[in-house]
Amino acid sequence: MSEEDRDQVPALEREGDIAADYLEVLLDIADLDGDIELDVERDRAMVAIVGNDLGQLVGARGQVLDSLQELTRLAVTQATGSRSRLMLDVGGYRSKRRAALTAQGTEACERARETGEPQRLASMPAFERKVVHDAVAAAGLRSESEGDEPERCVVVFPEARAENQVDEGSGNE
Repeated sequence: MSEEDRDQVPALEREGDIAADYLEVLLDIADLDGDIELDVERDRAMVAIVGNDLGQLVGARGQVLDSLQELTRLAVTQATGSRSRLMLDVGGYRSKRRAALTAQGTEACERARETGEPQRLASMPAFERKVVHDAVAAAGLRSESEGDEPERCVVVFPEARAENQVDEGSGNE
């Protein structure tokens, strides 16, 4: 961890604490049982709600979770005056989804290599596109995001990624 990253940790821990307080109130209002876990990974506060029967906080395709994350980020931004990039997970949904998306990206690479044709994946939110871009880069191929939100998707190209190439998926999606 660089010195700059170490300097960010207290601020990110504070973001996590603010998010935890916000989410505790929300869980109480909704009469849901869940424990909140906090961590800092790279340059983000990571907040997880763990427990049973939390599916309603995830929703179809994670849509409720995405909305809850944005509301939590807004609460943190209001309290700190700084934009928050915290990640919220509920019931391990994002970690399970990350594994599925990595497999999807790897499979798209295999199809692109076999057919020689670009492979267009289904539309997905930015977090999910970033996971796919990372999987494609790890496989040595090139990918780009195309389209407009909310229909933005990843396209995997059969060409090998150039060593010094920075594709759209390598930044903050």
